[in-house]
Amino acid sequence: MEQKTNINALEGKQDLTITREFDLPVELVYKAYTEAEFIAQWMGTNVLKLENRNHGSFEFETSYEGNVMFKANGTIHKLIPNQEMVRTFEMENMPVGVQLEFLNFEKVTEDKSKLTIQIIYKSEKHRAEQLKLPFSYGLNMAHNKLEEVLSIQQ
Repeated sequence: MEQKTNINALEGKQDLTITREFDLPVELVYKAYTEAEFIAQWMGTNVLKLENRNHGSFEFETSYEGNVMFKANGTIHKLIPNQEMVRTFEMENMPVGVQLEFLNFEKVTEDKSKLTIQIIYKSEKHRAEQLKLPFSYGLNMAHNKLEEVLSIQQ
């Protein structure tokens, strides 16, 4: 699988930056992160709660054969349509802890956009725990699915 989503994690830091260019309009990439039907498709998760507003919150859950495999939640602190989202993100039962995420949606051309996500962890140790997981592979797989799902919408 081609790695189109890049993760830049500088040594000795407690943050990382994720970048990805999509062959999609910025409005569609923004919808992928803010509309339950699209989140469910590209993340492969159930959206239990999604309040897209400043000080809103979200809750996601993925089950397999009746067992909860993944559960995440957070607060949406700031939302500027098609431009920016600031949120916390916490995966339950994981050593990563709460993350602070800054998502920037940038229009490159009418049909191309760039997503930049800066994630700040509680400590360098927490970030290291995240990077031990198949984080890069999973993120690339999810973003490829996002592009596939939304290409149909054009």
